Amino acid sequence: MPAAPRLLLLTTANSYRNGAFQEAAQRAGVEVVTAVDLPPAMPAERLAQRPNLLGVNFADPAAAAETVAAYAQQAPLAAVLPVDDSGVIVAAAVAARLGLRCNAPAAATAARDKYVMRTLMAAAGAPCPWFRLFSTADDPDTVATEVPYPCVLKPTTLNGSRGVMRADDSTQFIAMLRRLAQLLAREFGPDQPHPFLVESFLPGQEVALEGMLDEGQLTVLALFDKPDPLDGPFFEETIYVTPSRLPDEVQTAIAAAAADAAAAIGLQTGPIHAELRVNAAGPWLLEIAGRSIGGLCGRTLRFDHELSLEELIVRQACGLPWRASSSTAQASGVMMIPIPEAGQLRSVEGVEVAAAVPGIEGVEISVALHHTVTPLPEGESYLGFIFARGENAAEVEAALRLAHSKLQFTIVPELALTFGA
Repeated sequence: MPAAPRLLLLTTANSYRNGAFQEAAQRAGVEVVTAVDLPPAMPAERLAQRPNLLGVNFADPAAAAETVAAYAQQAPLAAVLPVDDSGVIVAAAVAARLGLRCNAPAAATAARDKYVMRTLMAAAGAPCPWFRLFSTADDPDTVATEVPYPCVLKPTTLNGSRGVMRADDSTQFIAMLRRLAQLLAREFGPDQPHPFLVESFLPGQEVALEGMLDEGQLTVLALFDKPDPLDGPFFEETIYVTPSRLPDEVQTAIAAAAADAAAAIGLQTGPIHAELRVNAAGPWLLEIAGRSIGGLCGRTLRFDHELSLEELIVRQACGLPWRASSSTAQASGVMMIPIPEAGQLRSVEGVEVAAAVPGIEGVEISVALHHTVTPLPEGESYLGFIFARGENAAEVEAALRLAHSKLQFTIVPELALTFGA
């Protein structure tokens, strides 16, 4: 019997999706080696104790690739796969070092840098908004005179809508820029200027496309509608529902735009997650990432024989048969439970009532009690996820909204905590 293919998963210790990918690999008959972002690299004596665990520094892709290459001399790898955005660039470096199939390092970098992404898409003629790169060292009053309104400010590398803010005039722009500069200083250090992107705001409905690339050819796995308007001033995503209720011809145009964007930045293989706006002029690319949908949202998707999204991704990476269609005609959806205010989460009530709503498949609160929570644009997480399935998209959306209305969260502001609340 041939040996099981050995897959390297690149992840962080607290990724939402570690369990899902481990389970997917087991179902696919794939051996997993996990490389965790643990700078500096784990000492050799500890690696000997846990042979399927590597410690690498995601901030140094070249060094991470050398660490993995040394491991692969003793335990050859069939494939490398990033669990989420954090490992995309390292995965490309490892694959290039070992000669494994993966997106090229330049493409992986472009998918993580919004300015590089925009530049390549615009050069290839992919539909995208006006954009321009600035720096926090630039004079805010001057920059405010050089951009169109309404516009959107965003970091070049953060994800999950962190730091993304809309401004309708110069006064709002300057205030948002100061807020963004503070966020970037906290995230990347206060001792140097940081780049940021300004784009023209595009009205319209937002959608998310989940797909797989195979030698540059796109297979659409799902198209999600986002029924809540995302008009700012911040852009907190909440509900995803599939299948999309947009007309077939619009969905075809969205898929073509996503494929063109992937080609423009050089993505050739593996999962993609694209965000687009659709209006009377057609679809417009907001972003495209060389990874699958984040958080626990992939649980909404099921394929032939109850295959998960993660199993399709693992199978493709390892050269196993992976093509599948949706396993059910039912609609499905997820609600990422938003954080209403900053503070410490003290209690959660109504989970059982929410879970009992017809159509709801599960309610998962992912934030522990007494944990400090921060809403967008500074925050980077949600309180949890609600999953639903039903006969059609409208039924799923209604179930998600009703379930969310049954939940009650007590969050004590930090100021109150200071005074002993």
